[in-house]
Amino acid sequence: MAGSIPKMMRKIVVTQLGSNFSEVTKVIEAPVPAPGPEEVLVKNKFVGINASDVNYTAGRYDPSSKPPFDAGFEGLGHVAAVGEKASGLKIGQPVVYLSMGAFAEYKVVPSNQVVPLPEADPKYLPFILSGLTAAIGLDKAGEIKQGEKVLITAAAGGTGQFAVQWCKNAGCEVIGTCSTDDKVQFLKSIGCDRPINYKKEDLNAVLKAEYPKGVNVVYESVGGSVFETCLNNLALHGRLLVIGAISGYMSDSSGFKSTSMLPWHMLRLSASLRGFFLVHFRRDYAEYMTKLITLFKQNKIVSTIDMGEKTPSGPFIGLDRVTDAVEYMYSGKNIGKIVVELPK
Repeated sequence: MAGSIPKMMRKIVVTQLGSNFSEVTKVIEAPVPAPGPEEVLVKNKFVGINASDVNYTAGRYDPSSKPPFDAGFEGLGHVAAVGEKASGLKIGQPVVYLSMGAFAEYKVVPSNQVVPLPEADPKYLPFILSGLTAAIGLDKAGEIKQGEKVLITAAAGGTGQFAVQWCKNAGCEVIGTCSTDDKVQFLKSIGCDRPINYKKEDLNAVLKAEYPKGVNVVYESVGGSVFETCLNNLALHGRLLVIGAISGYMSDSSGFKSTSMLPWHMLRLSASLRGFFLVHFRRDYAEYMTKLITLFKQNKIVSTIDMGEKTPSGPFIGLDRVTDAVEYMYSGKNIGKIVVELPK
């Protein structure tokens, strides 16, 4: 490794299982890891915040998880050291990656799992998780088709923004839910045909009145009563794609109501309920990252990030602000992907 790499670094570890991120994590000092033969060491410059961060601290994705383990998934930075068999990457190369343990100043990543970038612009960071979740999920699980009506919940968030734009590029009519008038304007700016501020309009009433035959596809990440409303407004042969249930993430509930009528509801519409978990589609990462970055360079999609500039305590800078950023996400005030900058 290069001489400029320190011996020690800071990172966030999960010390116990639970849904309160601030209570179950802490920042510790640890040795900077050395890359193996087919790995690279990345000095992180930006890390991304996701609802999945709390799913992992709560042990929902892997109930067998035993703390302590590292937190975070998305990192963007520069290659700081290269293993002897990690070809094609050089020290100083800007890269983005998806790997558990990203909430750290340095992170070792398999060389075949990093995506080289033209520059270390934080606007590339959302593509690796949020963008891929939207694009692969809508194509592979949602099977969207031109002319279909697609409902996207939490449409102004980190993954919702890409879901809106991916559907528009596919020729779909897009309905998006959000919670403020500022978010309504944002959704209009990225092509959403019918933004619905659910704080001012009743989602179920709007869907029944304006889409009486139902919607073809739902991209659903909220859960609870929103899930029920989406379920009750599916069209014939509709597909309800579940990518999360943020309404239940900060508690020990699932975010869903149990309903014995679900099988009959799906039967009468020949509809389907589909789950989507990005890690099951690794084979598609490279293809879809290329598509997303190409569309971004062609100005056919925008990547909106929120670094906490408008929060009372100012921009999210440093690992100590990750907890604030997670709480900000659950406040529902962000527009676009929440990103934390790490100091040099």
